[in-house]
Amino acid sequence: MNLSQKIIFVDTVFSQEVDGEMVLLNMNNENYFGLDEMGTAIWQVMQENKTLQEVLEAILEQYEVEAEVLEKDLLIFVDRLVKSGLIRILNDKC
Repeated sequence: MNLSQKIIFVDTVFSQEVDGEMVLLNMNNENYFGLDEMGTAIWQVMQENKTLQEVLEAILEQYEVEAEVLEKDLLIFVDRLVKSGLIRILNDKC
């Protein structure tokens, strides 16, 4: 996975913000996921159909965090979302 890739949301995932945190429900397997403040911020930025690089840059503008740390954490977070069937990643930049 690299930062030039773009996120595709899975149609069977329902998301709702509750008290400042995102709640996700995968309707295929009925798994429920809760995102903390940072996960919610990333999820919301990703919904704007951006590349991972653009997501990284947007989050860096919102939070005081080192770029290298955020990049590592972002890739781990996105990998977990992919493995959970919540999003897919396009292999080339669109």
